[in-house]
Amino acid sequence: MRKLIVVAYPNEFQAEQVRLDFIRMQKEYLVSLEDAVVVVKKQDGKVKLHQMYNLTLGGAVSGGFWGTLIGLIFLNPLLGLIVGAGTGAAAGALSDVGINDNFMKKLAESLTPGSSALFVLVDSDLTDKVLTELQGTGGKILQTSLSYADEAKLQKVLDDVKAEQAAHAASTGQKESANGKDGTAEA
Repeated sequence: MRKLIVVAYPNEFQAEQVRLDFIRMQKEYLVSLEDAVVVVKKQDGKVKLHQMYNLTLGGAVSGGFWGTLIGLIFLNPLLGLIVGAGTGAAAGALSDVGINDNFMKKLAESLTPGSSALFVLVDSDLTDKVLTELQGTGGKILQTSLSYADEAKLQKVLDDVKAEQAAHAASTGQKESANGKDGTAEA
């Protein structure tokens, strides 16, 4: 069963890093991704979707191939290539697979400028190995189709990392304050 997970991040780049982690986990057969889209809300308030699959390019290549093939039949392969590539690119640009673009844009309006969100559609369970891999990514869950228990478990993994980082920063800060501002021991 497919599951949707939407996690918000405080900067524009963290969601992309987590998406790369998901892609790596897919290559290791830990998770089955159907779609993973990074949504960035720029400082000027504009929302930009970074899709996992470029359907425009795929449509242009496929359309160019079929256009050339049909053009060969009518003894004009160059015209067939041009028309096929243009038609394929237009069809690809109008296609929407995976997570609905309008849904993502609407949910992204709630983000603060300069932040991002990762929309992930998985066709597998989030096993303990996946949760371990996600530890250290931070973020706040905006919406999921997970059960309440699984959602709480995922948010706890994300929050545990924040607590570990805060504890590490606090211990580092105590050492620096004991040594002085520049990190050297005071005489």
